[in-house]
Amino acid sequence: NNNSNNNSNNNSNNNNNNNSKATTVKQRNANNPATMSSSSSSHSHSRPKLMTVATCQLNQWAMDFEGNWKRILQSCVIAKQKGATYRLGPELEICGYGAEDHFYESDTLQHCWESLVTLLQQGASDDLLCDFGMPVLHQGCRYNCRILCFNRRLLLIRPKTSMADGGNYRESRYFTAYPTTTNNNNNTTTNHNNNQTFLLPSLVNDTLQTNQRECPFGIGYVESVMDGIRVGCESCEELWTPQATHIDLALAGVEIIGNGSGSHHELRKLETRITLLQHATSKCGGIYLYANGRGCDGSRQYYDGCSMICVNGTVVAQAPQFDLHDVCVLTATINVDHVTSYRASIPSLGVQMAQSTQSNSKQLLKLSSHDLRLASTQTTLTLTVTPMLDQIRYHTPEEECCLGPACWLWDYLRRSGASGFLLPLSGGADSSSVATIVGTMCRLVVEAVYDKNTNDKNTNDNDNSNDNDDSTQQIIDDVQRICHQTSDWPVPTCPKELANYILHTVYMGTDNSSLATESRALRLAQDIGAHHLTLKMDVMVAAVLSVFSLVTGHMPRFTSQGGTMAQDVALQNIQARLRMVTAYLFAQLLPWVRGRTGFLLVLGSSNVDEGLRGYMTKYDCSSADLNPIGAISKVDLKQMLLHCAQYYPVLQEIAGAPPTAELRPQEITHDGDTTTTTETDAATMEHSQLDEDEMGMTYEELGWFGRLRKLHRCGPVSMYTTLVSASGGDSIWTRLKPTVVAQKVQRFFYYYAINRHKMCTLTPSYHAEGYSPDDNRFDLRQFLYNPKWERQFNVMNELAEQDDVQYNHKHNNNNNNDADDADAVVEDEEEHSKKE
Repeated sequence: NNNSNNNSNNNSNNNNNNNSKATTVKQRNANNPATMSSSSSSHSHSRPKLMTVATCQLNQWAMDFEGNWKRILQSCVIAKQKGATYRLGPELEICGYGAEDHFYESDTLQHCWESLVTLLQQGASDDLLCDFGMPVLHQGCRYNCRILCFNRRLLLIRPKTSMADGGNYRESRYFTAYPTTTNNNNNTTTNHNNNQTFLLPSLVNDTLQTNQRECPFGIGYVESVMDGIRVGCESCEELWTPQATHIDLALAGVEIIGNGSGSHHELRKLETRITLLQHATSKCGGIYLYANGRGCDGSRQYYDGCSMICVNGTVVAQAPQFDLHDVCVLTATINVDHVTSYRASIPSLGVQMAQSTQSNSKQLLKLSSHDLRLASTQTTLTLTVTPMLDQIRYHTPEEECCLGPACWLWDYLRRSGASGFLLPLSGGADSSSVATIVGTMCRLVVEAVYDKNTNDKNTNDNDNSNDNDDSTQQIIDDVQRICHQTSDWPVPTCPKELANYILHTVYMGTDNSSLATESRALRLAQDIGAHHLTLKMDVMVAAVLSVFSLVTGHMPRFTSQGGTMAQDVALQNIQARLRMVTAYLFAQLLPWVRGRTGFLLVLGSSNVDEGLRGYMTKYDCSSADLNPIGAISKVDLKQMLLHCAQYYPVLQEIAGAPPTAELRPQEITHDGDTTTTTETDAATMEHSQLDEDEMGMTYEELGWFGRLRKLHRCGPVSMYTTLVSASGGDSIWTRLKPTVVAQKVQRFFYYYAINRHKMCTLTPSYHAEGYSPDDNRFDLRQFLYNPKWERQFNVMNELAEQDDVQYNHKHNNNNNNDADDADAVVEDEEEHSKKE
């Protein structure tokens, strides 16, 4: 290599008009030259500049350096086999994105360099321009870097300029954002010195014997002298910022931009991501590669892959979003000349590119390589340009609710060393959702092993990412190890058969349980194929109460039997907490009972709304090893159940049943008189204890409260004003007077405040919703509140009284019913406060 550090002047203008809108399902721009096949020419000098590029998604594991570099090497081998000359990998792929506080350790940085040297020594970058991701310590600062390598040499170390710090992200805790400008004493800014040199660790030269002791460090790009193709870098969060770095690169004439990302899954997030990718190249032209991690790398997030290749605003290749393979490599063959043609067809872009070459406002490192060839030597007779996708694949929210947690559970199961799962299955919507997710996991495993996965394929078969045998063999090895079978044992071809090895369900009923839920639990377990048990816990409850009575001389009773509310709640909680103890007992011993070895992971099943409201018993079945639905709303879960009823028909019945805890004796009300049920009644009736009645709010209302609190950053007063202003059209708040809305908001914040301490003990949950109340990693707030919210509620009440006057004037003919509703809400609030 002959690397020279030349400064290329660049000027970005973030007020560019967006010349095209993102496509959703059916893409436009069908006549885009980047998506049209090239034709050969009789003159050699006029042949198109064709190039095959590769992006990948890897199922990395934080701090698993040995496994990580092997998966990276495998992706490089596959990229070469497909004829690629450029390979892009995910963010921080060498150590794993989720290393978190391990980034502070010098060992982590050292092991990253060891892995990088091993990759180069194994030939990963031989005849392949590789873009790796790893942390680098430079001049006392720790940077999140991209490292471009070719033929066992480091061409450029490119630090990240914008840190991701929202939600689950805390990059500024570990890394320094690389500055692009420097503040002067006279309050002016100048260009940061971007022409820096990094002194390589001695390990690099001592091992590789390349006589390379330093490497350029800064923001820039690599240019092939042989064919003039330029390749630059962008890193994850930078794509989402107003001053995205791909703009500067495009104005400098860089044709190919790679974005190594670590983006986790959230419901309905993919469309935003794809829109950004399309806008990046529709405005500026170019070839944009997006690489993402995939899988559970050791924490609550699931990195949902979906790596893509965009050309001039259109998507030409898209990898699966939910998949079980460890290594997926996506390739596309591009005519680079189409980028030049596209850019030249936009006059305003040409003006800004011309201005950037004359301006000194931005400076990019230009690294020229004399032996780097990116364009293919093949002709269009043997190499075909990849066409645009006929259809971009978006999953529905109910599919996402099922597929994301299923893939997350599979990674956790195979990496934890466990032999399966144990789930307390009550027959209700929440625990049935968890069972359904595990059943889906088994279906995905069987489909992956036997190559029957049509769940995430694109319609024109541009998904070429899972055509390697090593990843499939890894799945087979994992199944055999989990099921404690030998290497010649065939993986079951039926998901139900596999589920019988992995999923264990237990219905833990009492005298308060209904036969309806017991029947649903049994039928669902049979549909899925789980090993199912039914037990009655009354003897355990009676034993604990006998101890209490023996020590105190008192025996608690339910309110329906003359007891106080404190007694009633205590009797409910002891049932719930004994279920947790029983679940862990069975999780440890059921493998032994079935003549197997190992242990089972206990699955919890409380949803995001119940966690937010605190409608859960501390240390009951919500306390488990994992909770795949802890950040999914009840509304989304019910939609998922209806969607999955095509596989398990009983889910239709479960989704339509009213949610109930079944911790109190069943009651029937006749003309105001309440009596307990008979056994015949219990066989045909739903339970009288209903969740929404006890919470004092519906699950739909809880969804509103959760989104406003977290996503819209609303306190009590702003939540009230937002809901009042939203009370139009089909909103659930349309029929409510402002005082009623205020009362509901106050009720929510009261229970949120007194139950916030429960969030400190939440089971690790799959992160799926932006309004998750997870106190440990995502929703960082105090857990000791003054539940009176005096200032907030006083202001809210004043506003509500004023708004009521306008409401009554507007709805002069209908305010009688609304007034009755308001009185009922006040009475309910007083009653719920007494019970709490």
